[in-house]
Amino acid sequence: MRDNLPIFSVIVPTYRRPNALCGCVQALSGLDYPRDGFEIIIVDDGGSIPLQSLLEPITRDISLKVVWQPNAGPAAARNFGASHAKGDMLAFTDDDCAPASNWLQAFASKSAVTESGLLGGRTINALENNPYAGASQLIIDVVYAHYNRDPSAAHFFASNNMAVPANLFHDLKGFDPGFRTSEDRDLCDRWRSKGYPLQYAADAVIFHAHPLTLGSFWGQHAGYGRGAWLYHTARANRGTGGFRVDWKFYEALLRSPLSKGLNRHVFRDFSLLMTAQIANATGCLEQALKERWKRRRSSMAAHRPERR
Repeated sequence: MRDNLPIFSVIVPTYRRPNALCGCVQALSGLDYPRDGFEIIIVDDGGSIPLQSLLEPITRDISLKVVWQPNAGPAAARNFGASHAKGDMLAFTDDDCAPASNWLQAFASKSAVTESGLLGGRTINALENNPYAGASQLIIDVVYAHYNRDPSAAHFFASNNMAVPANLFHDLKGFDPGFRTSEDRDLCDRWRSKGYPLQYAADAVIFHAHPLTLGSFWGQHAGYGRGAWLYHTARANRGTGGFRVDWKFYEALLRSPLSKGLNRHVFRDFSLLMTAQIANATGCLEQALKERWKRRRSSMAAHRPERR
């Protein structure tokens, strides 16, 4: 502890985006928090560019670790980073995010209220002229408004802006590395199933700069769909719930382009929201068929007669 402040380990998974990563680390190096009160752990998820020498000039007097693992996805990378962490609290963000200067201070203030809380902050789109990034921001805004109506009893926070007590994170065995997306939904569900709260820290702000194109926008939301199928399957298997369509959420989503009144972007935003939902459904169906085929192959192999 430093003046009753928790020590943070800030964990950033990265994969072949050195320029974005430098921007993230630059923002982290400017945090308004005691220099000996946090460390930065970069998890290189299978990249080929040496990062330590690239980042050390930026971090100056801050503890920096760069650890490498074979490519296994962001959930596994965050767990690997957590296994090297020394902090009381683990703070997660992504390499395309720039936390505001008071980011850790905001988490520290909220953690003083609850020792077992999973904390989530607020994300702001940093690319206002990118319509695809704007549409993704619109979706996350609706998700937070719908599922986190009570900030002290929230249901979901994204893993690009999250802080957790290290001991409870390890007790829950961290993120499920079987997820490539939606690992944050799964962790939040498991956290709540243990009786631990999720609490919104609105002052813990990050600026998200993800330069999406139509193709990467589709891929992003198809990936979310694949993760959603795995998430609902995992929930059903552990008895914390099954799949059901939340019609009120989709109503709020479809109304969201009108949140700023009628303007020339309403039709565009509505079209992108519909595109995202079609991509999501496509990814979900793709994952369902993939898992069905895996089960079929496993069953066929189990009943195949042994060769002599």
